Amino acid sequence: MALALKYRPTLLDEIVGQDHLLAKGKALRTLIERDSMLHSFFYGPSGCGKTTLARAIAKKLQRPFYELNATTLKVEELRKIFKNYAQALEKPLIFIDEVHRLSKNQQEVLLPFMEAHAGLIIGASTENPYFSLTSAMRSRSHLFELKSIDDHALEKYLAKILEQEAITINSEAKAFLISSSGGDARAMLNLLESAIALGADVTVDKLKEIRPYAMQQGSAEADSHYDLTSAMIKSIRGSDIDAGLYYLARLINGGEPPDFLARRLAILASEDIGNANPNALNLSASTLTIVKQIGYPEARIPLAQLVVYLASSPKSNSSYLAINEAIKAVQEGAIYPIPAHIKTHAKEYIYPHNFGGWVDQNYLSRDLKFYRSSTQGFEKNLNEWLRRIKNVH
Repeated sequence: MALALKYRPTLLDEIVGQDHLLAKGKALRTLIERDSMLHSFFYGPSGCGKTTLARAIAKKLQRPFYELNATTLKVEELRKIFKNYAQALEKPLIFIDEVHRLSKNQQEVLLPFMEAHAGLIIGASTENPYFSLTSAMRSRSHLFELKSIDDHALEKYLAKILEQEAITINSEAKAFLISSSGGDARAMLNLLESAIALGADVTVDKLKEIRPYAMQQGSAEADSHYDLTSAMIKSIRGSDIDAGLYYLARLINGGEPPDFLARRLAILASEDIGNANPNALNLSASTLTIVKQIGYPEARIPLAQLVVYLASSPKSNSSYLAINEAIKAVQEGAIYPIPAHIKTHAKEYIYPHNFGGWVDQNYLSRDLKFYRSSTQGFEKNLNEWLRRIKNVH
């Protein structure tokens, strides 16, 4: 039997790396133990245990379990399942994988059964289903995010399997197994199984022959990918092109996926450059699209181009600081009424376009100030535009 199947957890206490949901006293764990779960949708990266969790819940609740996939799901199949349990005391647990692919028609068929609690619906997706589920589906369910399994949890899980299977590997190979799997337990065990099938010892060189690059975020080097990523970002923020390229090379050599690197650089473009050079965010978005399509080795080129551009750009975190300050104010109770003249269909609203593009009127009921321009780069132009718009000299 394949290792991933043989050692797949079947009980809640065996599930790896989801303590934020399943530790004793956590809300989801308590709801399961009290058989008080509402319809729920799990989302998170591959190999983090979404399907495993659904099966463990069904076992814990002792419910009939049906495992379906949204890409092949037929409406009549759903109706038949619910009909079979219409008069039964026990209700089924229906697990739907790739729930983000449910059509609007499939969701509408599910709604009355969800409303009547004809069964417990659990869905899973690698994407946040909030954006693919209708508001009616969301109002009848909870969303729970599963995380990538951290290295410490993977290490404990792997150690147990190595001991039970009497597999001997050195520490370097073990470290690569864990780090290159990027939080995916299934991917880790599949790589181990393939290496064993090649015979002799399981070495890091043999593992790299099978998986030259990491599945997701992760570095097989001594420095963690977190430290290397932090060093790259801070070097670019400090406008050091060569340091930025050096850490980018380290990350690429360690197997970091190109789309992970592009996402981190896109965040930097907005947080640390912002409107000092708005085109930085445009180039970052283009780079993210490109590297997803081409992959390595060519993806290193647009990534390097982006690092050089970002490091060379003027820097401003004005927008980043402003939204943080605004959110903090709201969270601390700064909830003020909207002025009557800018509410929907307000007759007192003064239309700026009738006055050359700007007219003096209040948009807040209290005087609030969050944004402070750094005056760096293009932000100078934005300040000048505002002065001209408002005829301020």
